[in-house]
Amino acid sequence: MRREDPYEARSRALCLAAGQNPDSRVDNPAKPGKTMPAWTLFRDAARADVIAQRQAEAGAVHGEQAAAYRNSPLTVFGAHEASTVTQMRNCMAVGNAVAGVLCADGHLGYAQPVGGVIAYEGQISISGVGFDIGCGNLAARLDTRFAEIRDRVPEILADVRRVISFGVGRANAERVEHALFDDGEAWRESDMEAYRQKAEAQLGTVGSGNHYVDLLEDEQGFVWIGVHFGSRGLGHTSATRYLKMAGGQDGMHVPPTVVDEASELGRRYITAMELAGRYAYAGREWVVERVRRIIGGAVTDAVHNHHNFAWRETHGGRDLWVVRKGATPAFPGQRGFVGGSMGDDAVILEGVDTPEAQAALHSTVHGAGRVFGRKEAHRRFTRAEMEAWLRERGVLLSGGDIDESPMAYRRLPEVLTAQGGTVRVLHRLRPFAVAMAGAGEFDPFKD
Repeated sequence: MRREDPYEARSRALCLAAGQNPDSRVDNPAKPGKTMPAWTLFRDAARADVIAQRQAEAGAVHGEQAAAYRNSPLTVFGAHEASTVTQMRNCMAVGNAVAGVLCADGHLGYAQPVGGVIAYEGQISISGVGFDIGCGNLAARLDTRFAEIRDRVPEILADVRRVISFGVGRANAERVEHALFDDGEAWRESDMEAYRQKAEAQLGTVGSGNHYVDLLEDEQGFVWIGVHFGSRGLGHTSATRYLKMAGGQDGMHVPPTVVDEASELGRRYITAMELAGRYAYAGREWVVERVRRIIGGAVTDAVHNHHNFAWRETHGGRDLWVVRKGATPAFPGQRGFVGGSMGDDAVILEGVDTPEAQAALHSTVHGAGRVFGRKEAHRRFTRAEMEAWLRERGVLLSGGDIDESPMAYRRLPEVLTAQGGTVRVLHRLRPFAVAMAGAGEFDPFKD
């Protein structure tokens, strides 16, 4: 039985409009001596028509940008490769972009730079939020001092790897109960009901890539637990589904997929994004609590934030959707946890009220930022070099690979200096133990 072609009906209509019988036979240019139905000559045009119709019905933004949004201001912090700035400007040439920011840790990303922030009027960018919806950081301070557990660190790290699931496609060995799984309306309205069972099994898994569990020490000697990961398969599946529904493309050098907030697709995507954000928060909280039980002690402070998300905010008196990909929200007094590389200090910072902060749309860096891509890091560096770096700084590593080596990253103090007067540092946290997925464990849930 011949497989149904989704563009056949439109192809036949175009063929008839051109005065040809759709079922007549024509030469097949790909197979000399063979023929094919005449309607297949019009398949590419039909596909373009169908995608354009779907985009219009979905509320996807395409065509020429309205004059009111052309040449909107872009504020750039730090030095970047020309390709990263170009990618950012290309993003701002689509839709109702009011303002943009490229943070000092920025680099090329999928459709929008990591470290890129764009404020839209009445619209939201599926590409800008990205595949790892709600990726972010949680840091929790314990009333336990590093001196009290110094001799137990190898044992603690081994227990963390035993209890917490790292790597690709993992399910949590311990079933996690959470109220968000009882919110039937959110699962239905987001059209993610079919993924709920998988999401329940994955809650509390960390994944791979640059996702981690860190143990750190502050200036007063207290232990902090720091984690970095997002919404796992739930966010990736949501982003993939809505990107496809909007006629968007997955890739590095593609235009962003922007949708109207009031369209049905826009409303459903926003519900899915917010559900994935709640899921990411719940996962990070569960992991920190399980690690706390391993170490002992009580939590005395916590700082929690997304850095792949979109928020409804007011800037310059305008109600906007601010899309941050790899950027930490930092309104005056708002705290954030920003990690360096596995061998460098992390920080707890807070936003300030300055002209620079306003120009930054109250956004700041989410990490140190990569200098070398993953493949280039493997070409340039060795495992021995990475391990020597970590030994010198007293960091015990479980898992990890050369692509996450400290040499592949910028230094966080330099990045924060380049970010200017947008934040102030409250605490510097020295890592002493790091748990990550091991070599060869690639995570399909893109950060």
